[in-house]
Amino acid sequence: MPNADPLLIVSFLFLATVVWLIARAWRQNGVLLRVAPAPAPAGSMLPSLTVVIPARDETANIGPCVRSLLGQQYPTERLHIVVVDDDSQDDTAAIVAGIAATDSRVTLLAAPPLPPGWKGKVHACWFAVQAVPTDTEWVCFLDADMRAHPFALASAVQLARAGSLDLLSLAPRHELGSLAERLIIPCGLYVLGFSLDQARMQAPESEEALCTGQFMLVRRRAYEQVGSYERVRGSICEDLDFALLLKRNGHKVRLEDGSAVLVTRMYTGWATLWPGFAKNLVEMLRGPTRTLLIVSSAVVLSWSAVVLPLIDASACRGGAHGGCVALVPALLGSAAALGLHIAGALHFGIPWWYGLAFPLGYTAGALIALDSIRRRLFHRVEWKGRTYA
Repeated sequence: MPNADPLLIVSFLFLATVVWLIARAWRQNGVLLRVAPAPAPAGSMLPSLTVVIPARDETANIGPCVRSLLGQQYPTERLHIVVVDDDSQDDTAAIVAGIAATDSRVTLLAAPPLPPGWKGKVHACWFAVQAVPTDTEWVCFLDADMRAHPFALASAVQLARAGSLDLLSLAPRHELGSLAERLIIPCGLYVLGFSLDQARMQAPESEEALCTGQFMLVRRRAYEQVGSYERVRGSICEDLDFALLLKRNGHKVRLEDGSAVLVTRMYTGWATLWPGFAKNLVEMLRGPTRTLLIVSSAVVLSWSAVVLPLIDASACRGGAHGGCVALVPALLGSAAALGLHIAGALHFGIPWWYGLAFPLGYTAGALIALDSIRRRLFHRVEWKGRTYA
């Protein structure tokens, strides 16, 4: 007869861990302010703003992105859009050129060859800022796969000014179409929510910062005071490193919830999702050791929700009273984990049964993390046809 005492201990520890993680996620849910679409009050004067979009092989995304910006409820004479084509091999430049021919607010630039020591996106952004009108007060760096609500820019600028921010980053709502996206992205966002103390990191006195390069609204004066993107030219995670650069030089940085005003579909399947996450996941999770600890914990806990009740039930059927007792906390913990992930699936607008597959999502995510560590150890990152040391 199996010894049930260890099962009882493990089952209660499993339940306590799940409850603690859900409580932590619940607390952190209130850290980020949800930005609501808001027009500028009548008579208010919005500042001059230039949106910079780095684009490399973005045929499917660049048109909807730019058109969503042209539909902004923002003073026409104060809004400029600069798209920098980063040596695309598709129709990205032609699409933007066609839009620019019909609207003077849009400027198309061609990035020069990538200098030694620079990463592609950060170089494209740095180059584009050189063409920003001199009277621009704010620069918004926006990924080409983003689409903006008509009040997105007005809402962001008002929030940044009201909070005396130098950098406002907004996290968008994710559209998930393929199996890969639906398995990996919800689990990835849960891992970030569980593992990062957002309230502590957002505190002004913290040496850390939260940021996403998908939407970064930067006060131009602050951008220039810290030495521009040139200071992080070799970074593969330039958004976070630039946010840290600003914060450590006394500037105010915040990440907020932009899901009501921004939407994105980052990837379209395994072929884009795997290398997209592997290129900088180890940086996002703050180093190889911490990455290993986080992803291994996620895999063990997620599969425990499946395996532990089965082990306890088997012990109970074998006549172990302790196994029957242990089955209760094991089932409660599993039900809580399932409920959390089913709620997450509904939140992302995907079928609820994807919430049942969360152990597969964490396992696949762990494999991506191992690949990210491998790339880090061998000093070799590949992304969009380029290989970086």
